Amino acid sequence: MADRGLTHVALPVRDLDASIDFYRRYAGMQVVHHRVDGGVGVAWLSDLTRGFVVVLIVTDVTHVLGGWSHLGVACSSRAEVDERCAAARAAGVAVDGPHDDGPPVGYWAILPDPDGHHLELAHGQDVGGAIAAARSADREVARDGRA
Repeated sequence: MADRGLTHVALPVRDLDASIDFYRRYAGMQVVHHRVDGGVGVAWLSDLTRGFVVVLIVTDVTHVLGGWSHLGVACSSRAEVDERCAAARAAGVAVDGPHDDGPPVGYWAILPDPDGHHLELAHGQDVGGAIAAARSADREVARDGRA
């Protein structure tokens, strides 16, 4: 079956190994594909929960996901957010948070990766619930003939 929908986001990185290690440690991701393409290192990282990867491409980093731009990773608990933040701080990563903003934002923190791209660790953001509600509303409209 061919992939469908949003499948990846690509990030420029300077040091592929350092970036792979960062996302392995703090986002729970692993390499699912690695190649050198025209002398350029490329790695696909996944948390194995869905058909979506972060593509790391070795190149000059001229723009970063910074400020409010970020990759978001859901953690299973507030304690997991705290543990990952503590590990990052111990490794010298400048962690912003955790912050508790209640629903729908939840409990979150921002970590910069080795190139300055922001990674959000969060607990309590019900993205799956919002998608399920939207699907249910779409089915309701279709069933009632209002589509």
